[in-house]
Amino acid sequence: MKDLNRLKVVLAEKKRTNKWLAEQLGKNYSTISKWCTNTSQPDLQTLDRIAGLLDVDVKDLINSTREDIMYVPVPKTPVAL
Repeated sequence: MKDLNRLKVVLAEKKRTNKWLAEQLGKNYSTISKWCTNTSQPDLQTLDRIAGLLDVDVKDLINSTREDIMYVPVPKTPVAL
């Protein structure tokens, strides 16, 4: 099965650890580890909270289910041309 979330990738991009996220959410480290390895998934409310903590859109934490679409993160700030 394809990985559903990108939590491990986004944590690395934000230079945060599983331990940090566990402390912020009041969750056990092993729970965060399962999410990062896609063994289990956080519920939608928790995913929304994680997005807030990491200052990303919830969509940035989820892999696309469509194979014909390539994931490209959208910058939050406008880019001058």
